Amino acid sequence: MGDRFFPNSMPDFVPETAAAVESSGDSFLKDLSMPYPIISERFKRAALDLKEAIVLETWGVTGQRVRDFTLYSGALGTALLLLKAHEVTSNHIDLSLCAQIVKACDQASSMSTDVTFICGRAGICAIGAVAAKRAGDEQLLSYYLGEFNEIKLPSNLPDELLYGRVGFLWACLFLNKYIGAGTIASVHTRAVVEEVIRRGRALAKRGGSPLMFEWYGERYWGAAHGLAGILHVLMDMELKPDEIEDVKGTIRYMIQNRFPSGNYPSSEEDRNRDILVHWCHGAPGIALTLVKAAQVFGEKEFVEAAVEAGEVVWRRGLLKRVGICHGISGNSYVFLSLYQLTRKVEYLYRTKAFACFLLDRAHRLIAEGEMHGGDSRQSLFEGLGGMAYLFLDMIVPAMARFPGYDL
Repeated sequence: MGDRFFPNSMPDFVPETAAAVESSGDSFLKDLSMPYPIISERFKRAALDLKEAIVLETWGVTGQRVRDFTLYSGALGTALLLLKAHEVTSNHIDLSLCAQIVKACDQASSMSTDVTFICGRAGICAIGAVAAKRAGDEQLLSYYLGEFNEIKLPSNLPDELLYGRVGFLWACLFLNKYIGAGTIASVHTRAVVEEVIRRGRALAKRGGSPLMFEWYGERYWGAAHGLAGILHVLMDMELKPDEIEDVKGTIRYMIQNRFPSGNYPSSEEDRNRDILVHWCHGAPGIALTLVKAAQVFGEKEFVEAAVEAGEVVWRRGLLKRVGICHGISGNSYVFLSLYQLTRKVEYLYRTKAFACFLLDRAHRLIAEGEMHGGDSRQSLFEGLGGMAYLFLDMIVPAMARFPGYDL
């Protein structure tokens, strides 16, 4: 189990003092003790340098041909990174490049039947529409919204986030946030929500949770394919009172059946293997959903469960990977969300600790073979793109959002 993560020998908390900066000979400890306004500038510079390298590798070197159009592992992740960089710097070159990449993704995905934000057409159309709105291109905005409205959900679609119904719903929420309320009418999203709830209740008849879902025959719990991701999106939708109770009951079921360590199983079928501490499977993704539950419902038990899941991430979440799906970058967002929920500076410190570990050591550890750079090394969810996105979010931590998951 230990070979999945580095032992976390960092102090639980280090105050930010100039004296600590001057006295330390360790570059990592110097970064860790820097006052936040100073270290945030380092994150910004590192993020923009990484962004340039990623654009060159995924767009320039390829001759602007798109083989993988997804946000998860492909060119659309570069486009979202550029959109985030434009949000931070207002650099119009980033916005123009974003639009070019989205156009190429649009063409590459023309025959795709995938419909979600992270892995399908919905993400391309949604990001294209937001980029067009920022550029003031009404014609292009109209095109992408028209294409989005042409997306049809197959009857055999699963319910999970990466490839299923709630992944489409998240794209609707993204458009309504960044284009304007009502861009995607609630009458359309409501029908999808009702289908998700209906299917969740039908499968739950076999077990003790009010809602349960399957993906390829396995009843997953995590953010990518299971309960946490589905509930996370449902909590952003308008729900009826009985649906709210089912969501809350399902979250309680997960809390009551977590491991003694505080971690969470990857699935109903894997209740005896306390191994994974990833966004996709395990405490990190579920912690983000527990924070959302605490914010939406205001109940103490959800706050306490989120804090406990955060402790698991602090102890076992310094993973030997860089990405946001199953790496340190994604696990850092747990502490950002807990900071936003509680406003406790200790969580901001923990976020900074994980991010400083990446800033100071990631490239060296990857080069030495001690850390995995990701199967798609420049990508948003598996590789350095996720690290660059995290560093941009570290500039204003109160506004940080896990891409494709938090609104």
